[in-house]
Amino acid sequence: MRFLASGKVKDIYEDGASGLVFRFSDRISAYDVRFAERVPRKGEVLCGFAEHWFRSLGVPSHFVERVSATEIRVRRMEMVPMECVVRGYVYGSLAERLRRGAAAGLVPGGADTRLAARLPSPVFDPTTKAARDVPVDRAGAVGAGLVTGGEFDALRSASLGIYGAVSRAAARAGFVLADLKLEFGRLDGGLVLGDSIGPDEFRLWPAAGYSPGRAQESYDKQVLRDWLSENGHRERFEAERAAGRDPAPPAIPAGVISEITSRYVAAYERLTGRAL
Repeated sequence: MRFLASGKVKDIYEDGASGLVFRFSDRISAYDVRFAERVPRKGEVLCGFAEHWFRSLGVPSHFVERVSATEIRVRRMEMVPMECVVRGYVYGSLAERLRRGAAAGLVPGGADTRLAARLPSPVFDPTTKAARDVPVDRAGAVGAGLVTGGEFDALRSASLGIYGAVSRAAARAGFVLADLKLEFGRLDGGLVLGDSIGPDEFRLWPAAGYSPGRAQESYDKQVLRDWLSENGHRERFEAERAAGRDPAPPAIPAGVISEITSRYVAAYERLTGRAL
């Protein structure tokens, strides 16, 4: 196989004229900063989740087969330059935008906007795909040439449907699915699901401890985000970017790394019903 590219998490290899192999690594990033530390078993979890959802969701995708503990084979396709985000709860960047009054029209008037409050219905909240993702609406996405109007509508419908299916599976496993990021591509004249779905792409909370109005316990990458915020690193990242510098990643404590591994593995085993 010929190496093609290395992303935040995956290494991509050419596999014949129309195929690719995704190799999931133990790398981790947050707030668009990559860290030197590795999270043991993370690549296995992400690879296992990718296979699970591609096989179980019943929607068209580029998935072909799993080839190792950390690799899947997929068909090559033209990726849509828009990340399809569905939010069912007020959290993360949505909560911040609501505080700034920058999410007009996304959340119905009169809705509960406390931190972690459940939205009246899930909302489609896509972003651009760039060094730093920026929310984009239908007019903005079409105007920028990211998608056609018909594609935007199809992606919204598909994304909301997938969020519903994953949310129901999460509920059966005792979790709340707060939000979900999906990627799609153009293949064989249509739009198909790509990339992967796992704790790097969703927020997952234990249902037994869920309570709106406060931060939630997370079985996803939020563990790292919370540690960064609590220790002032997120604020520092923003200041360094404002000064025109690339943020310097701190060393992640061993205890935080261990907790991320534990929660990723637990999320996989509870959602899939299979031991890792």
